[in-house]
Amino acid sequence: MEWTESTEVKNILGLQLPTDPRWVDLAAVSLEDILTDHAYCEQKAATTCISLIQKYSDRVLLVKELSPIVTEEWGHFRLVLQELHKRGLSFGKQRKDEYVNQLIAFQKKGGNPEERLLDHLLTMAMIEARSCERFKRLSEGLPDEYLRQFYRRFMESEAGHYKLFIELAEHYVDKEKVRKRWAEWLEEEARIINNLTVRGDRIH
Repeated sequence: MEWTESTEVKNILGLQLPTDPRWVDLAAVSLEDILTDHAYCEQKAATTCISLIQKYSDRVLLVKELSPIVTEEWGHFRLVLQELHKRGLSFGKQRKDEYVNQLIAFQKKGGNPEERLLDHLLTMAMIEARSCERFKRLSEGLPDEYLRQFYRRFMESEAGHYKLFIELAEHYVDKEKVRKRWAEWLEEEARIINNLTVRGDRIH
């Protein structure tokens, strides 16, 4: 690796690898692409929460906590879409999300329902954690002052979502099991990030 590990990232989110600093510079010259991809990320976050509510409708706390997240994520989608339109940029096509697809591939298939629920929640926690870290990079590195503040607000929101998914996991599964599996997720996510090409046209 050409860049050093960020202690701040590890302390706040547990992520094992920081984003390559070249990513922000690439994103800055690909605003239409990065905003389009961000919009789709927010859309998918909303629909995934709906799917979790449908799948685990008997989990009272999960339904209660994720219901407002659906509204919030869809609101974020509209905000990013508005930003595209305001800047005269086009809302492009959705692209294949290699990062998320590799996270999903790491989920335990089969097994008991508790393990499947845990991995569903930890997948979401991981996506929110990496999104938070990426938004922090944008809030610090973009040349556009308005966009820096724009992404600062998103960063704070994603941090709250990350925390919520971890708390839901610990509510339904023994905390020691959650910690052990989360450590495995962190290791796998670092491997994924290390092997992905650095591209400025996508959030992940």
